Amino acid sequence: MEKYIFGVDLGGTTVKLGLFCQEEVVEKWEIPTRKEENGKYVLEDIAQAILEKIKEKKIEEEVIGIGIGVPGPVREDGVVKGCVNIGWGEINVAEELGKKTGYPVKAGNDANVAALGELWQGGGKGFQNLVMVTLGTGVGGGIILNGKILAGTNGAAGEIGHMPVVYDETECCNCGKKGCLEQVASASGIVKEMKKILEASDKESILRGRQISAKAVFDAIKEGDALALEAGERLGKYLGIALAHISAVVDPEIVVIGGGVSKAGNVLIELVQKYYIEKAFLPSRGVKFALATLENDAGIYGAAKLLL
Repeated sequence: MEKYIFGVDLGGTTVKLGLFCQEEVVEKWEIPTRKEENGKYVLEDIAQAILEKIKEKKIEEEVIGIGIGVPGPVREDGVVKGCVNIGWGEINVAEELGKKTGYPVKAGNDANVAALGELWQGGGKGFQNLVMVTLGTGVGGGIILNGKILAGTNGAAGEIGHMPVVYDETECCNCGKKGCLEQVASASGIVKEMKKILEASDKESILRGRQISAKAVFDAIKEGDALALEAGERLGKYLGIALAHISAVVDPEIVVIGGGVSKAGNVLIELVQKYYIEKAFLPSRGVKFALATLENDAGIYGAAKLLL
């Protein structure tokens, strides 16, 4: 008898869902994330979407469970210590979704779950020890050791974006601290650093007078723009140093870089690797670097893998 698993990736705007049979995705779809009244409808909507799909496919007896990634710290027991983007306080997501569906549920932090997805079927396939960094609106991360998510005491392990790397930063990060990696390595952080460089220099740049985005910065780097390259070097330095710190603690086989900024491709890998090698502890300098390949599906893959 075939076995089915649901993988759920809960985001601030949409919930991505995937139905997996054994290790293959059968169907993918999305529903809106209803955040009204502090997210009280979110788990109900997810449960309804799953139960409707089970009824449609006539697989009531074949479903072995549901995995879910949520945007907040998740403890081993399924308790989420608050999801600011959803409106939740402390809630046991695994227990609540289990009650609403009647199936076993495992929950994990969304970035950790995405890292597990990339290890299973993406850029980290074939490895057991992985660090993933996602560079997008923010900077997320996940750590997989011996094929299992490293969650930590409060579910906050792998929050790479909030490592302090800029010690003279005067502005606050969204988390309330100053000098976080997220402030310089997110898409908006790259734009902010690029604008600083343009303001401090009178050199020519193809970015002057243009709308600047992280993509525009990397496009300019590829065209040989000196000031854009300066911004790229700055990003490479901060991210390379952060990863050198991480590797001294967890000693990964591979670092996978994902998120929207990773679309810059190998030029990004080269900038980061250069500074990583310079700062990493000697035995860890040979770590492989790769780009994520599952893109927006990493979360549903990793969530399903929680059950396998």
